[in-house]
Amino acid sequence: MNRRRQLLASSGALLAGLLGRRALGAAPGHPAAAAPGNGSYRPVETPNGSTLPHRRVGGVKEFHLTAEPVRRELSPGLVINAWGYNGQCPGPTIEAVEGDRVRILVTNALPEPTSVHWHGLILPNGMDGVAGLNQPHIQPGETYAYEFTLRQHGTQLYHPHSDEMVQMAMGMMGFFIIHPRATPTSRVDRDFCLFLHEWAVDPGTATPNPNVMLEFNLFTFNGRVYPGTAPLVARTGQRVRVRLANVSMDNHPIHVHGHRFHVTGTDGGSVPLSAQRPETTVDVPPGSTRDFEFVADNPGDWALHCHKSHHTMNQMGHSLPNTTGVSQQGLEQKVRKILPGYMAMGERGMGEMAEMNMGGPRNWIPMMGGTGPYGAVGMGGMFTVLKIRDDISSYEDPPPYVPPRGTLAWKLGG
Repeated sequence: MNRRRQLLASSGALLAGLLGRRALGAAPGHPAAAAPGNGSYRPVETPNGSTLPHRRVGGVKEFHLTAEPVRRELSPGLVINAWGYNGQCPGPTIEAVEGDRVRILVTNALPEPTSVHWHGLILPNGMDGVAGLNQPHIQPGETYAYEFTLRQHGTQLYHPHSDEMVQMAMGMMGFFIIHPRATPTSRVDRDFCLFLHEWAVDPGTATPNPNVMLEFNLFTFNGRVYPGTAPLVARTGQRVRVRLANVSMDNHPIHVHGHRFHVTGTDGGSVPLSAQRPETTVDVPPGSTRDFEFVADNPGDWALHCHKSHHTMNQMGHSLPNTTGVSQQGLEQKVRKILPGYMAMGERGMGEMAEMNMGGPRNWIPMMGGTGPYGAVGMGGMFTVLKIRDDISSYEDPPPYVPPRGTLAWKLGG
């Protein structure tokens, strides 16, 4: 795409933004892409995130990342003191094309040294970003340049390899998407990126605890927990790709309702057609990416979530006694003499918590906080909604789906 076409496309995107409209076939904030091949591509969309801009310097695409402390709102009512890039957590998505020469300028605005590892990329050893092994640590206030030619395509990522236990636990990560130069065998209409992560933030506090190994209590898609996660919106009949990345301490089995899909890519590259098989859940281990694709041929509001049940909860406590099936008659009155406002719960399960809007400490959200058209949604954490609609005119969040007559479950009797 020459400079004239870039200028026209950018102007079109700006005008659409000023008019408050989003053209179908283009990710929000991006111009509609030209047909694949010869280095053009359809830009990805990072819900609750953004794509990193670049400039051309000679024949090089130059990007600039600043590693810095970030205030990140996981959901209304809960803001944490994270670390990230360019004011975001996770950092902005980098997009380029196989064969591009790229230069990434990394400025360290953290209180300690850092580096950036380009996870899964095939590049010269001195560009790999493992501080102490492949390069000096980037000290606070310093800027380092990484420059290499992209020799592959696929879903990759970036993260530190300097005090990585702390820095990754605090949220330092981001997507690195490399589009194929050749025309792809299948063209997708909607291309979403979801970064999976987990945090340990005690209720009433704001700074994640990087020393926690297993007892995490917040689980995010792109740095947001449900009900703060943005939906994935598509038109009926469109081909959808979802790219997943994970550098957390756990694997996450991501499940989609109402559809089946094929896993088409990993951080190692494209999966051959002969090796693809239909699935409804894909497991994403630590340090890996997974792409899956499907045709959005079933209209509705469909759940997309991690299938580890604790990973769809918010700020769960792990040291509470198990009171399921245990009578607590008279307990509330006794405890309230010491702790006014105490409520005995859990005797009949935890579903009642989804209906209650209980108060709590500052900087805290309920364990299950979502609400749908039929009442409370007993979910939080790593959960969002895939919204598929007929004949939509924009990718803005549509109103709740209304099932056609005869397709909604009903109560018998009464």
